[in-house]
Amino acid sequence: MTAASTRPAFMHLEGVRKVYKFGGKEFLAVSDVTLDIAEGELVSIVGPSGCGKSTLLKILAGLHGHDGGTVEIGNAQSPFTPGRDIGMVFQQALLLKWRTILDNVMLPAEILGLPRAASRERARDLLDMVGLEKFADAYPQQLSGGMQQRAAIARSLVHDPKLILMDEPFGALDALTRERMNLELMRIWKQSGKTILFVTHGIQEAVFLGSQVAVLTAGPARMAAHFDIDLPEPRTLAIKTSEKFGDYTRKIYALLGME
Repeated sequence: MTAASTRPAFMHLEGVRKVYKFGGKEFLAVSDVTLDIAEGELVSIVGPSGCGKSTLLKILAGLHGHDGGTVEIGNAQSPFTPGRDIGMVFQQALLLKWRTILDNVMLPAEILGLPRAASRERARDLLDMVGLEKFADAYPQQLSGGMQQRAAIARSLVHDPKLILMDEPFGALDALTRERMNLELMRIWKQSGKTILFVTHGIQEAVFLGSQVAVLTAGPARMAAHFDIDLPEPRTLAIKTSEKFGDYTRKIYALLGME
């Protein structure tokens, strides 16, 4: 199934596959992934552990090559350079403990050699956006896990990338903090207007966050389906009790053979 978005594709994947070689044997990690993503969408990629979700993100980030299919990102109006135009958020915040929160957020701008004064001002604005403006001079160990992940999200935005790749960023958080971070991410996404790919093995999380959900089967990752999520905006946690939300989650359970 294809998404119903009528906006031109910012990212086009068609028949993407990836093969790893171990000890003279081949292991098919990703197979036949096809997906179009419009600029400004938040797309959830959901599937069981080990199905190749992270491998797919590494291909999109330019960290791995792909062994078949087509990967196109950007267009004539919005050309794309992976090293400059991607922001990453991982399961762990990976903040440098000897740097303040502000200096951690500044790191991508420093690596890219962007003007320091302007980048520092942007970093402070981003800390304000994620609710950490009072913690700019604190150190990572002084923040909770959820606060550290908010700092990591700010860090991913500081160099103004076109694409944010998020690899199970809330997987290590407790259930209540994870719910709050889902709401925070929705707010940040709406405010920033960025294109976001959000990898998760949480089915409800995928439905709640995504404007579109891509469902990958157990490895090798194969695209079982992808479809738009049509839920009222703004989304609140109460929507998880709605019949329509339940229909989407049941559909994904069925696609994954979990009913």
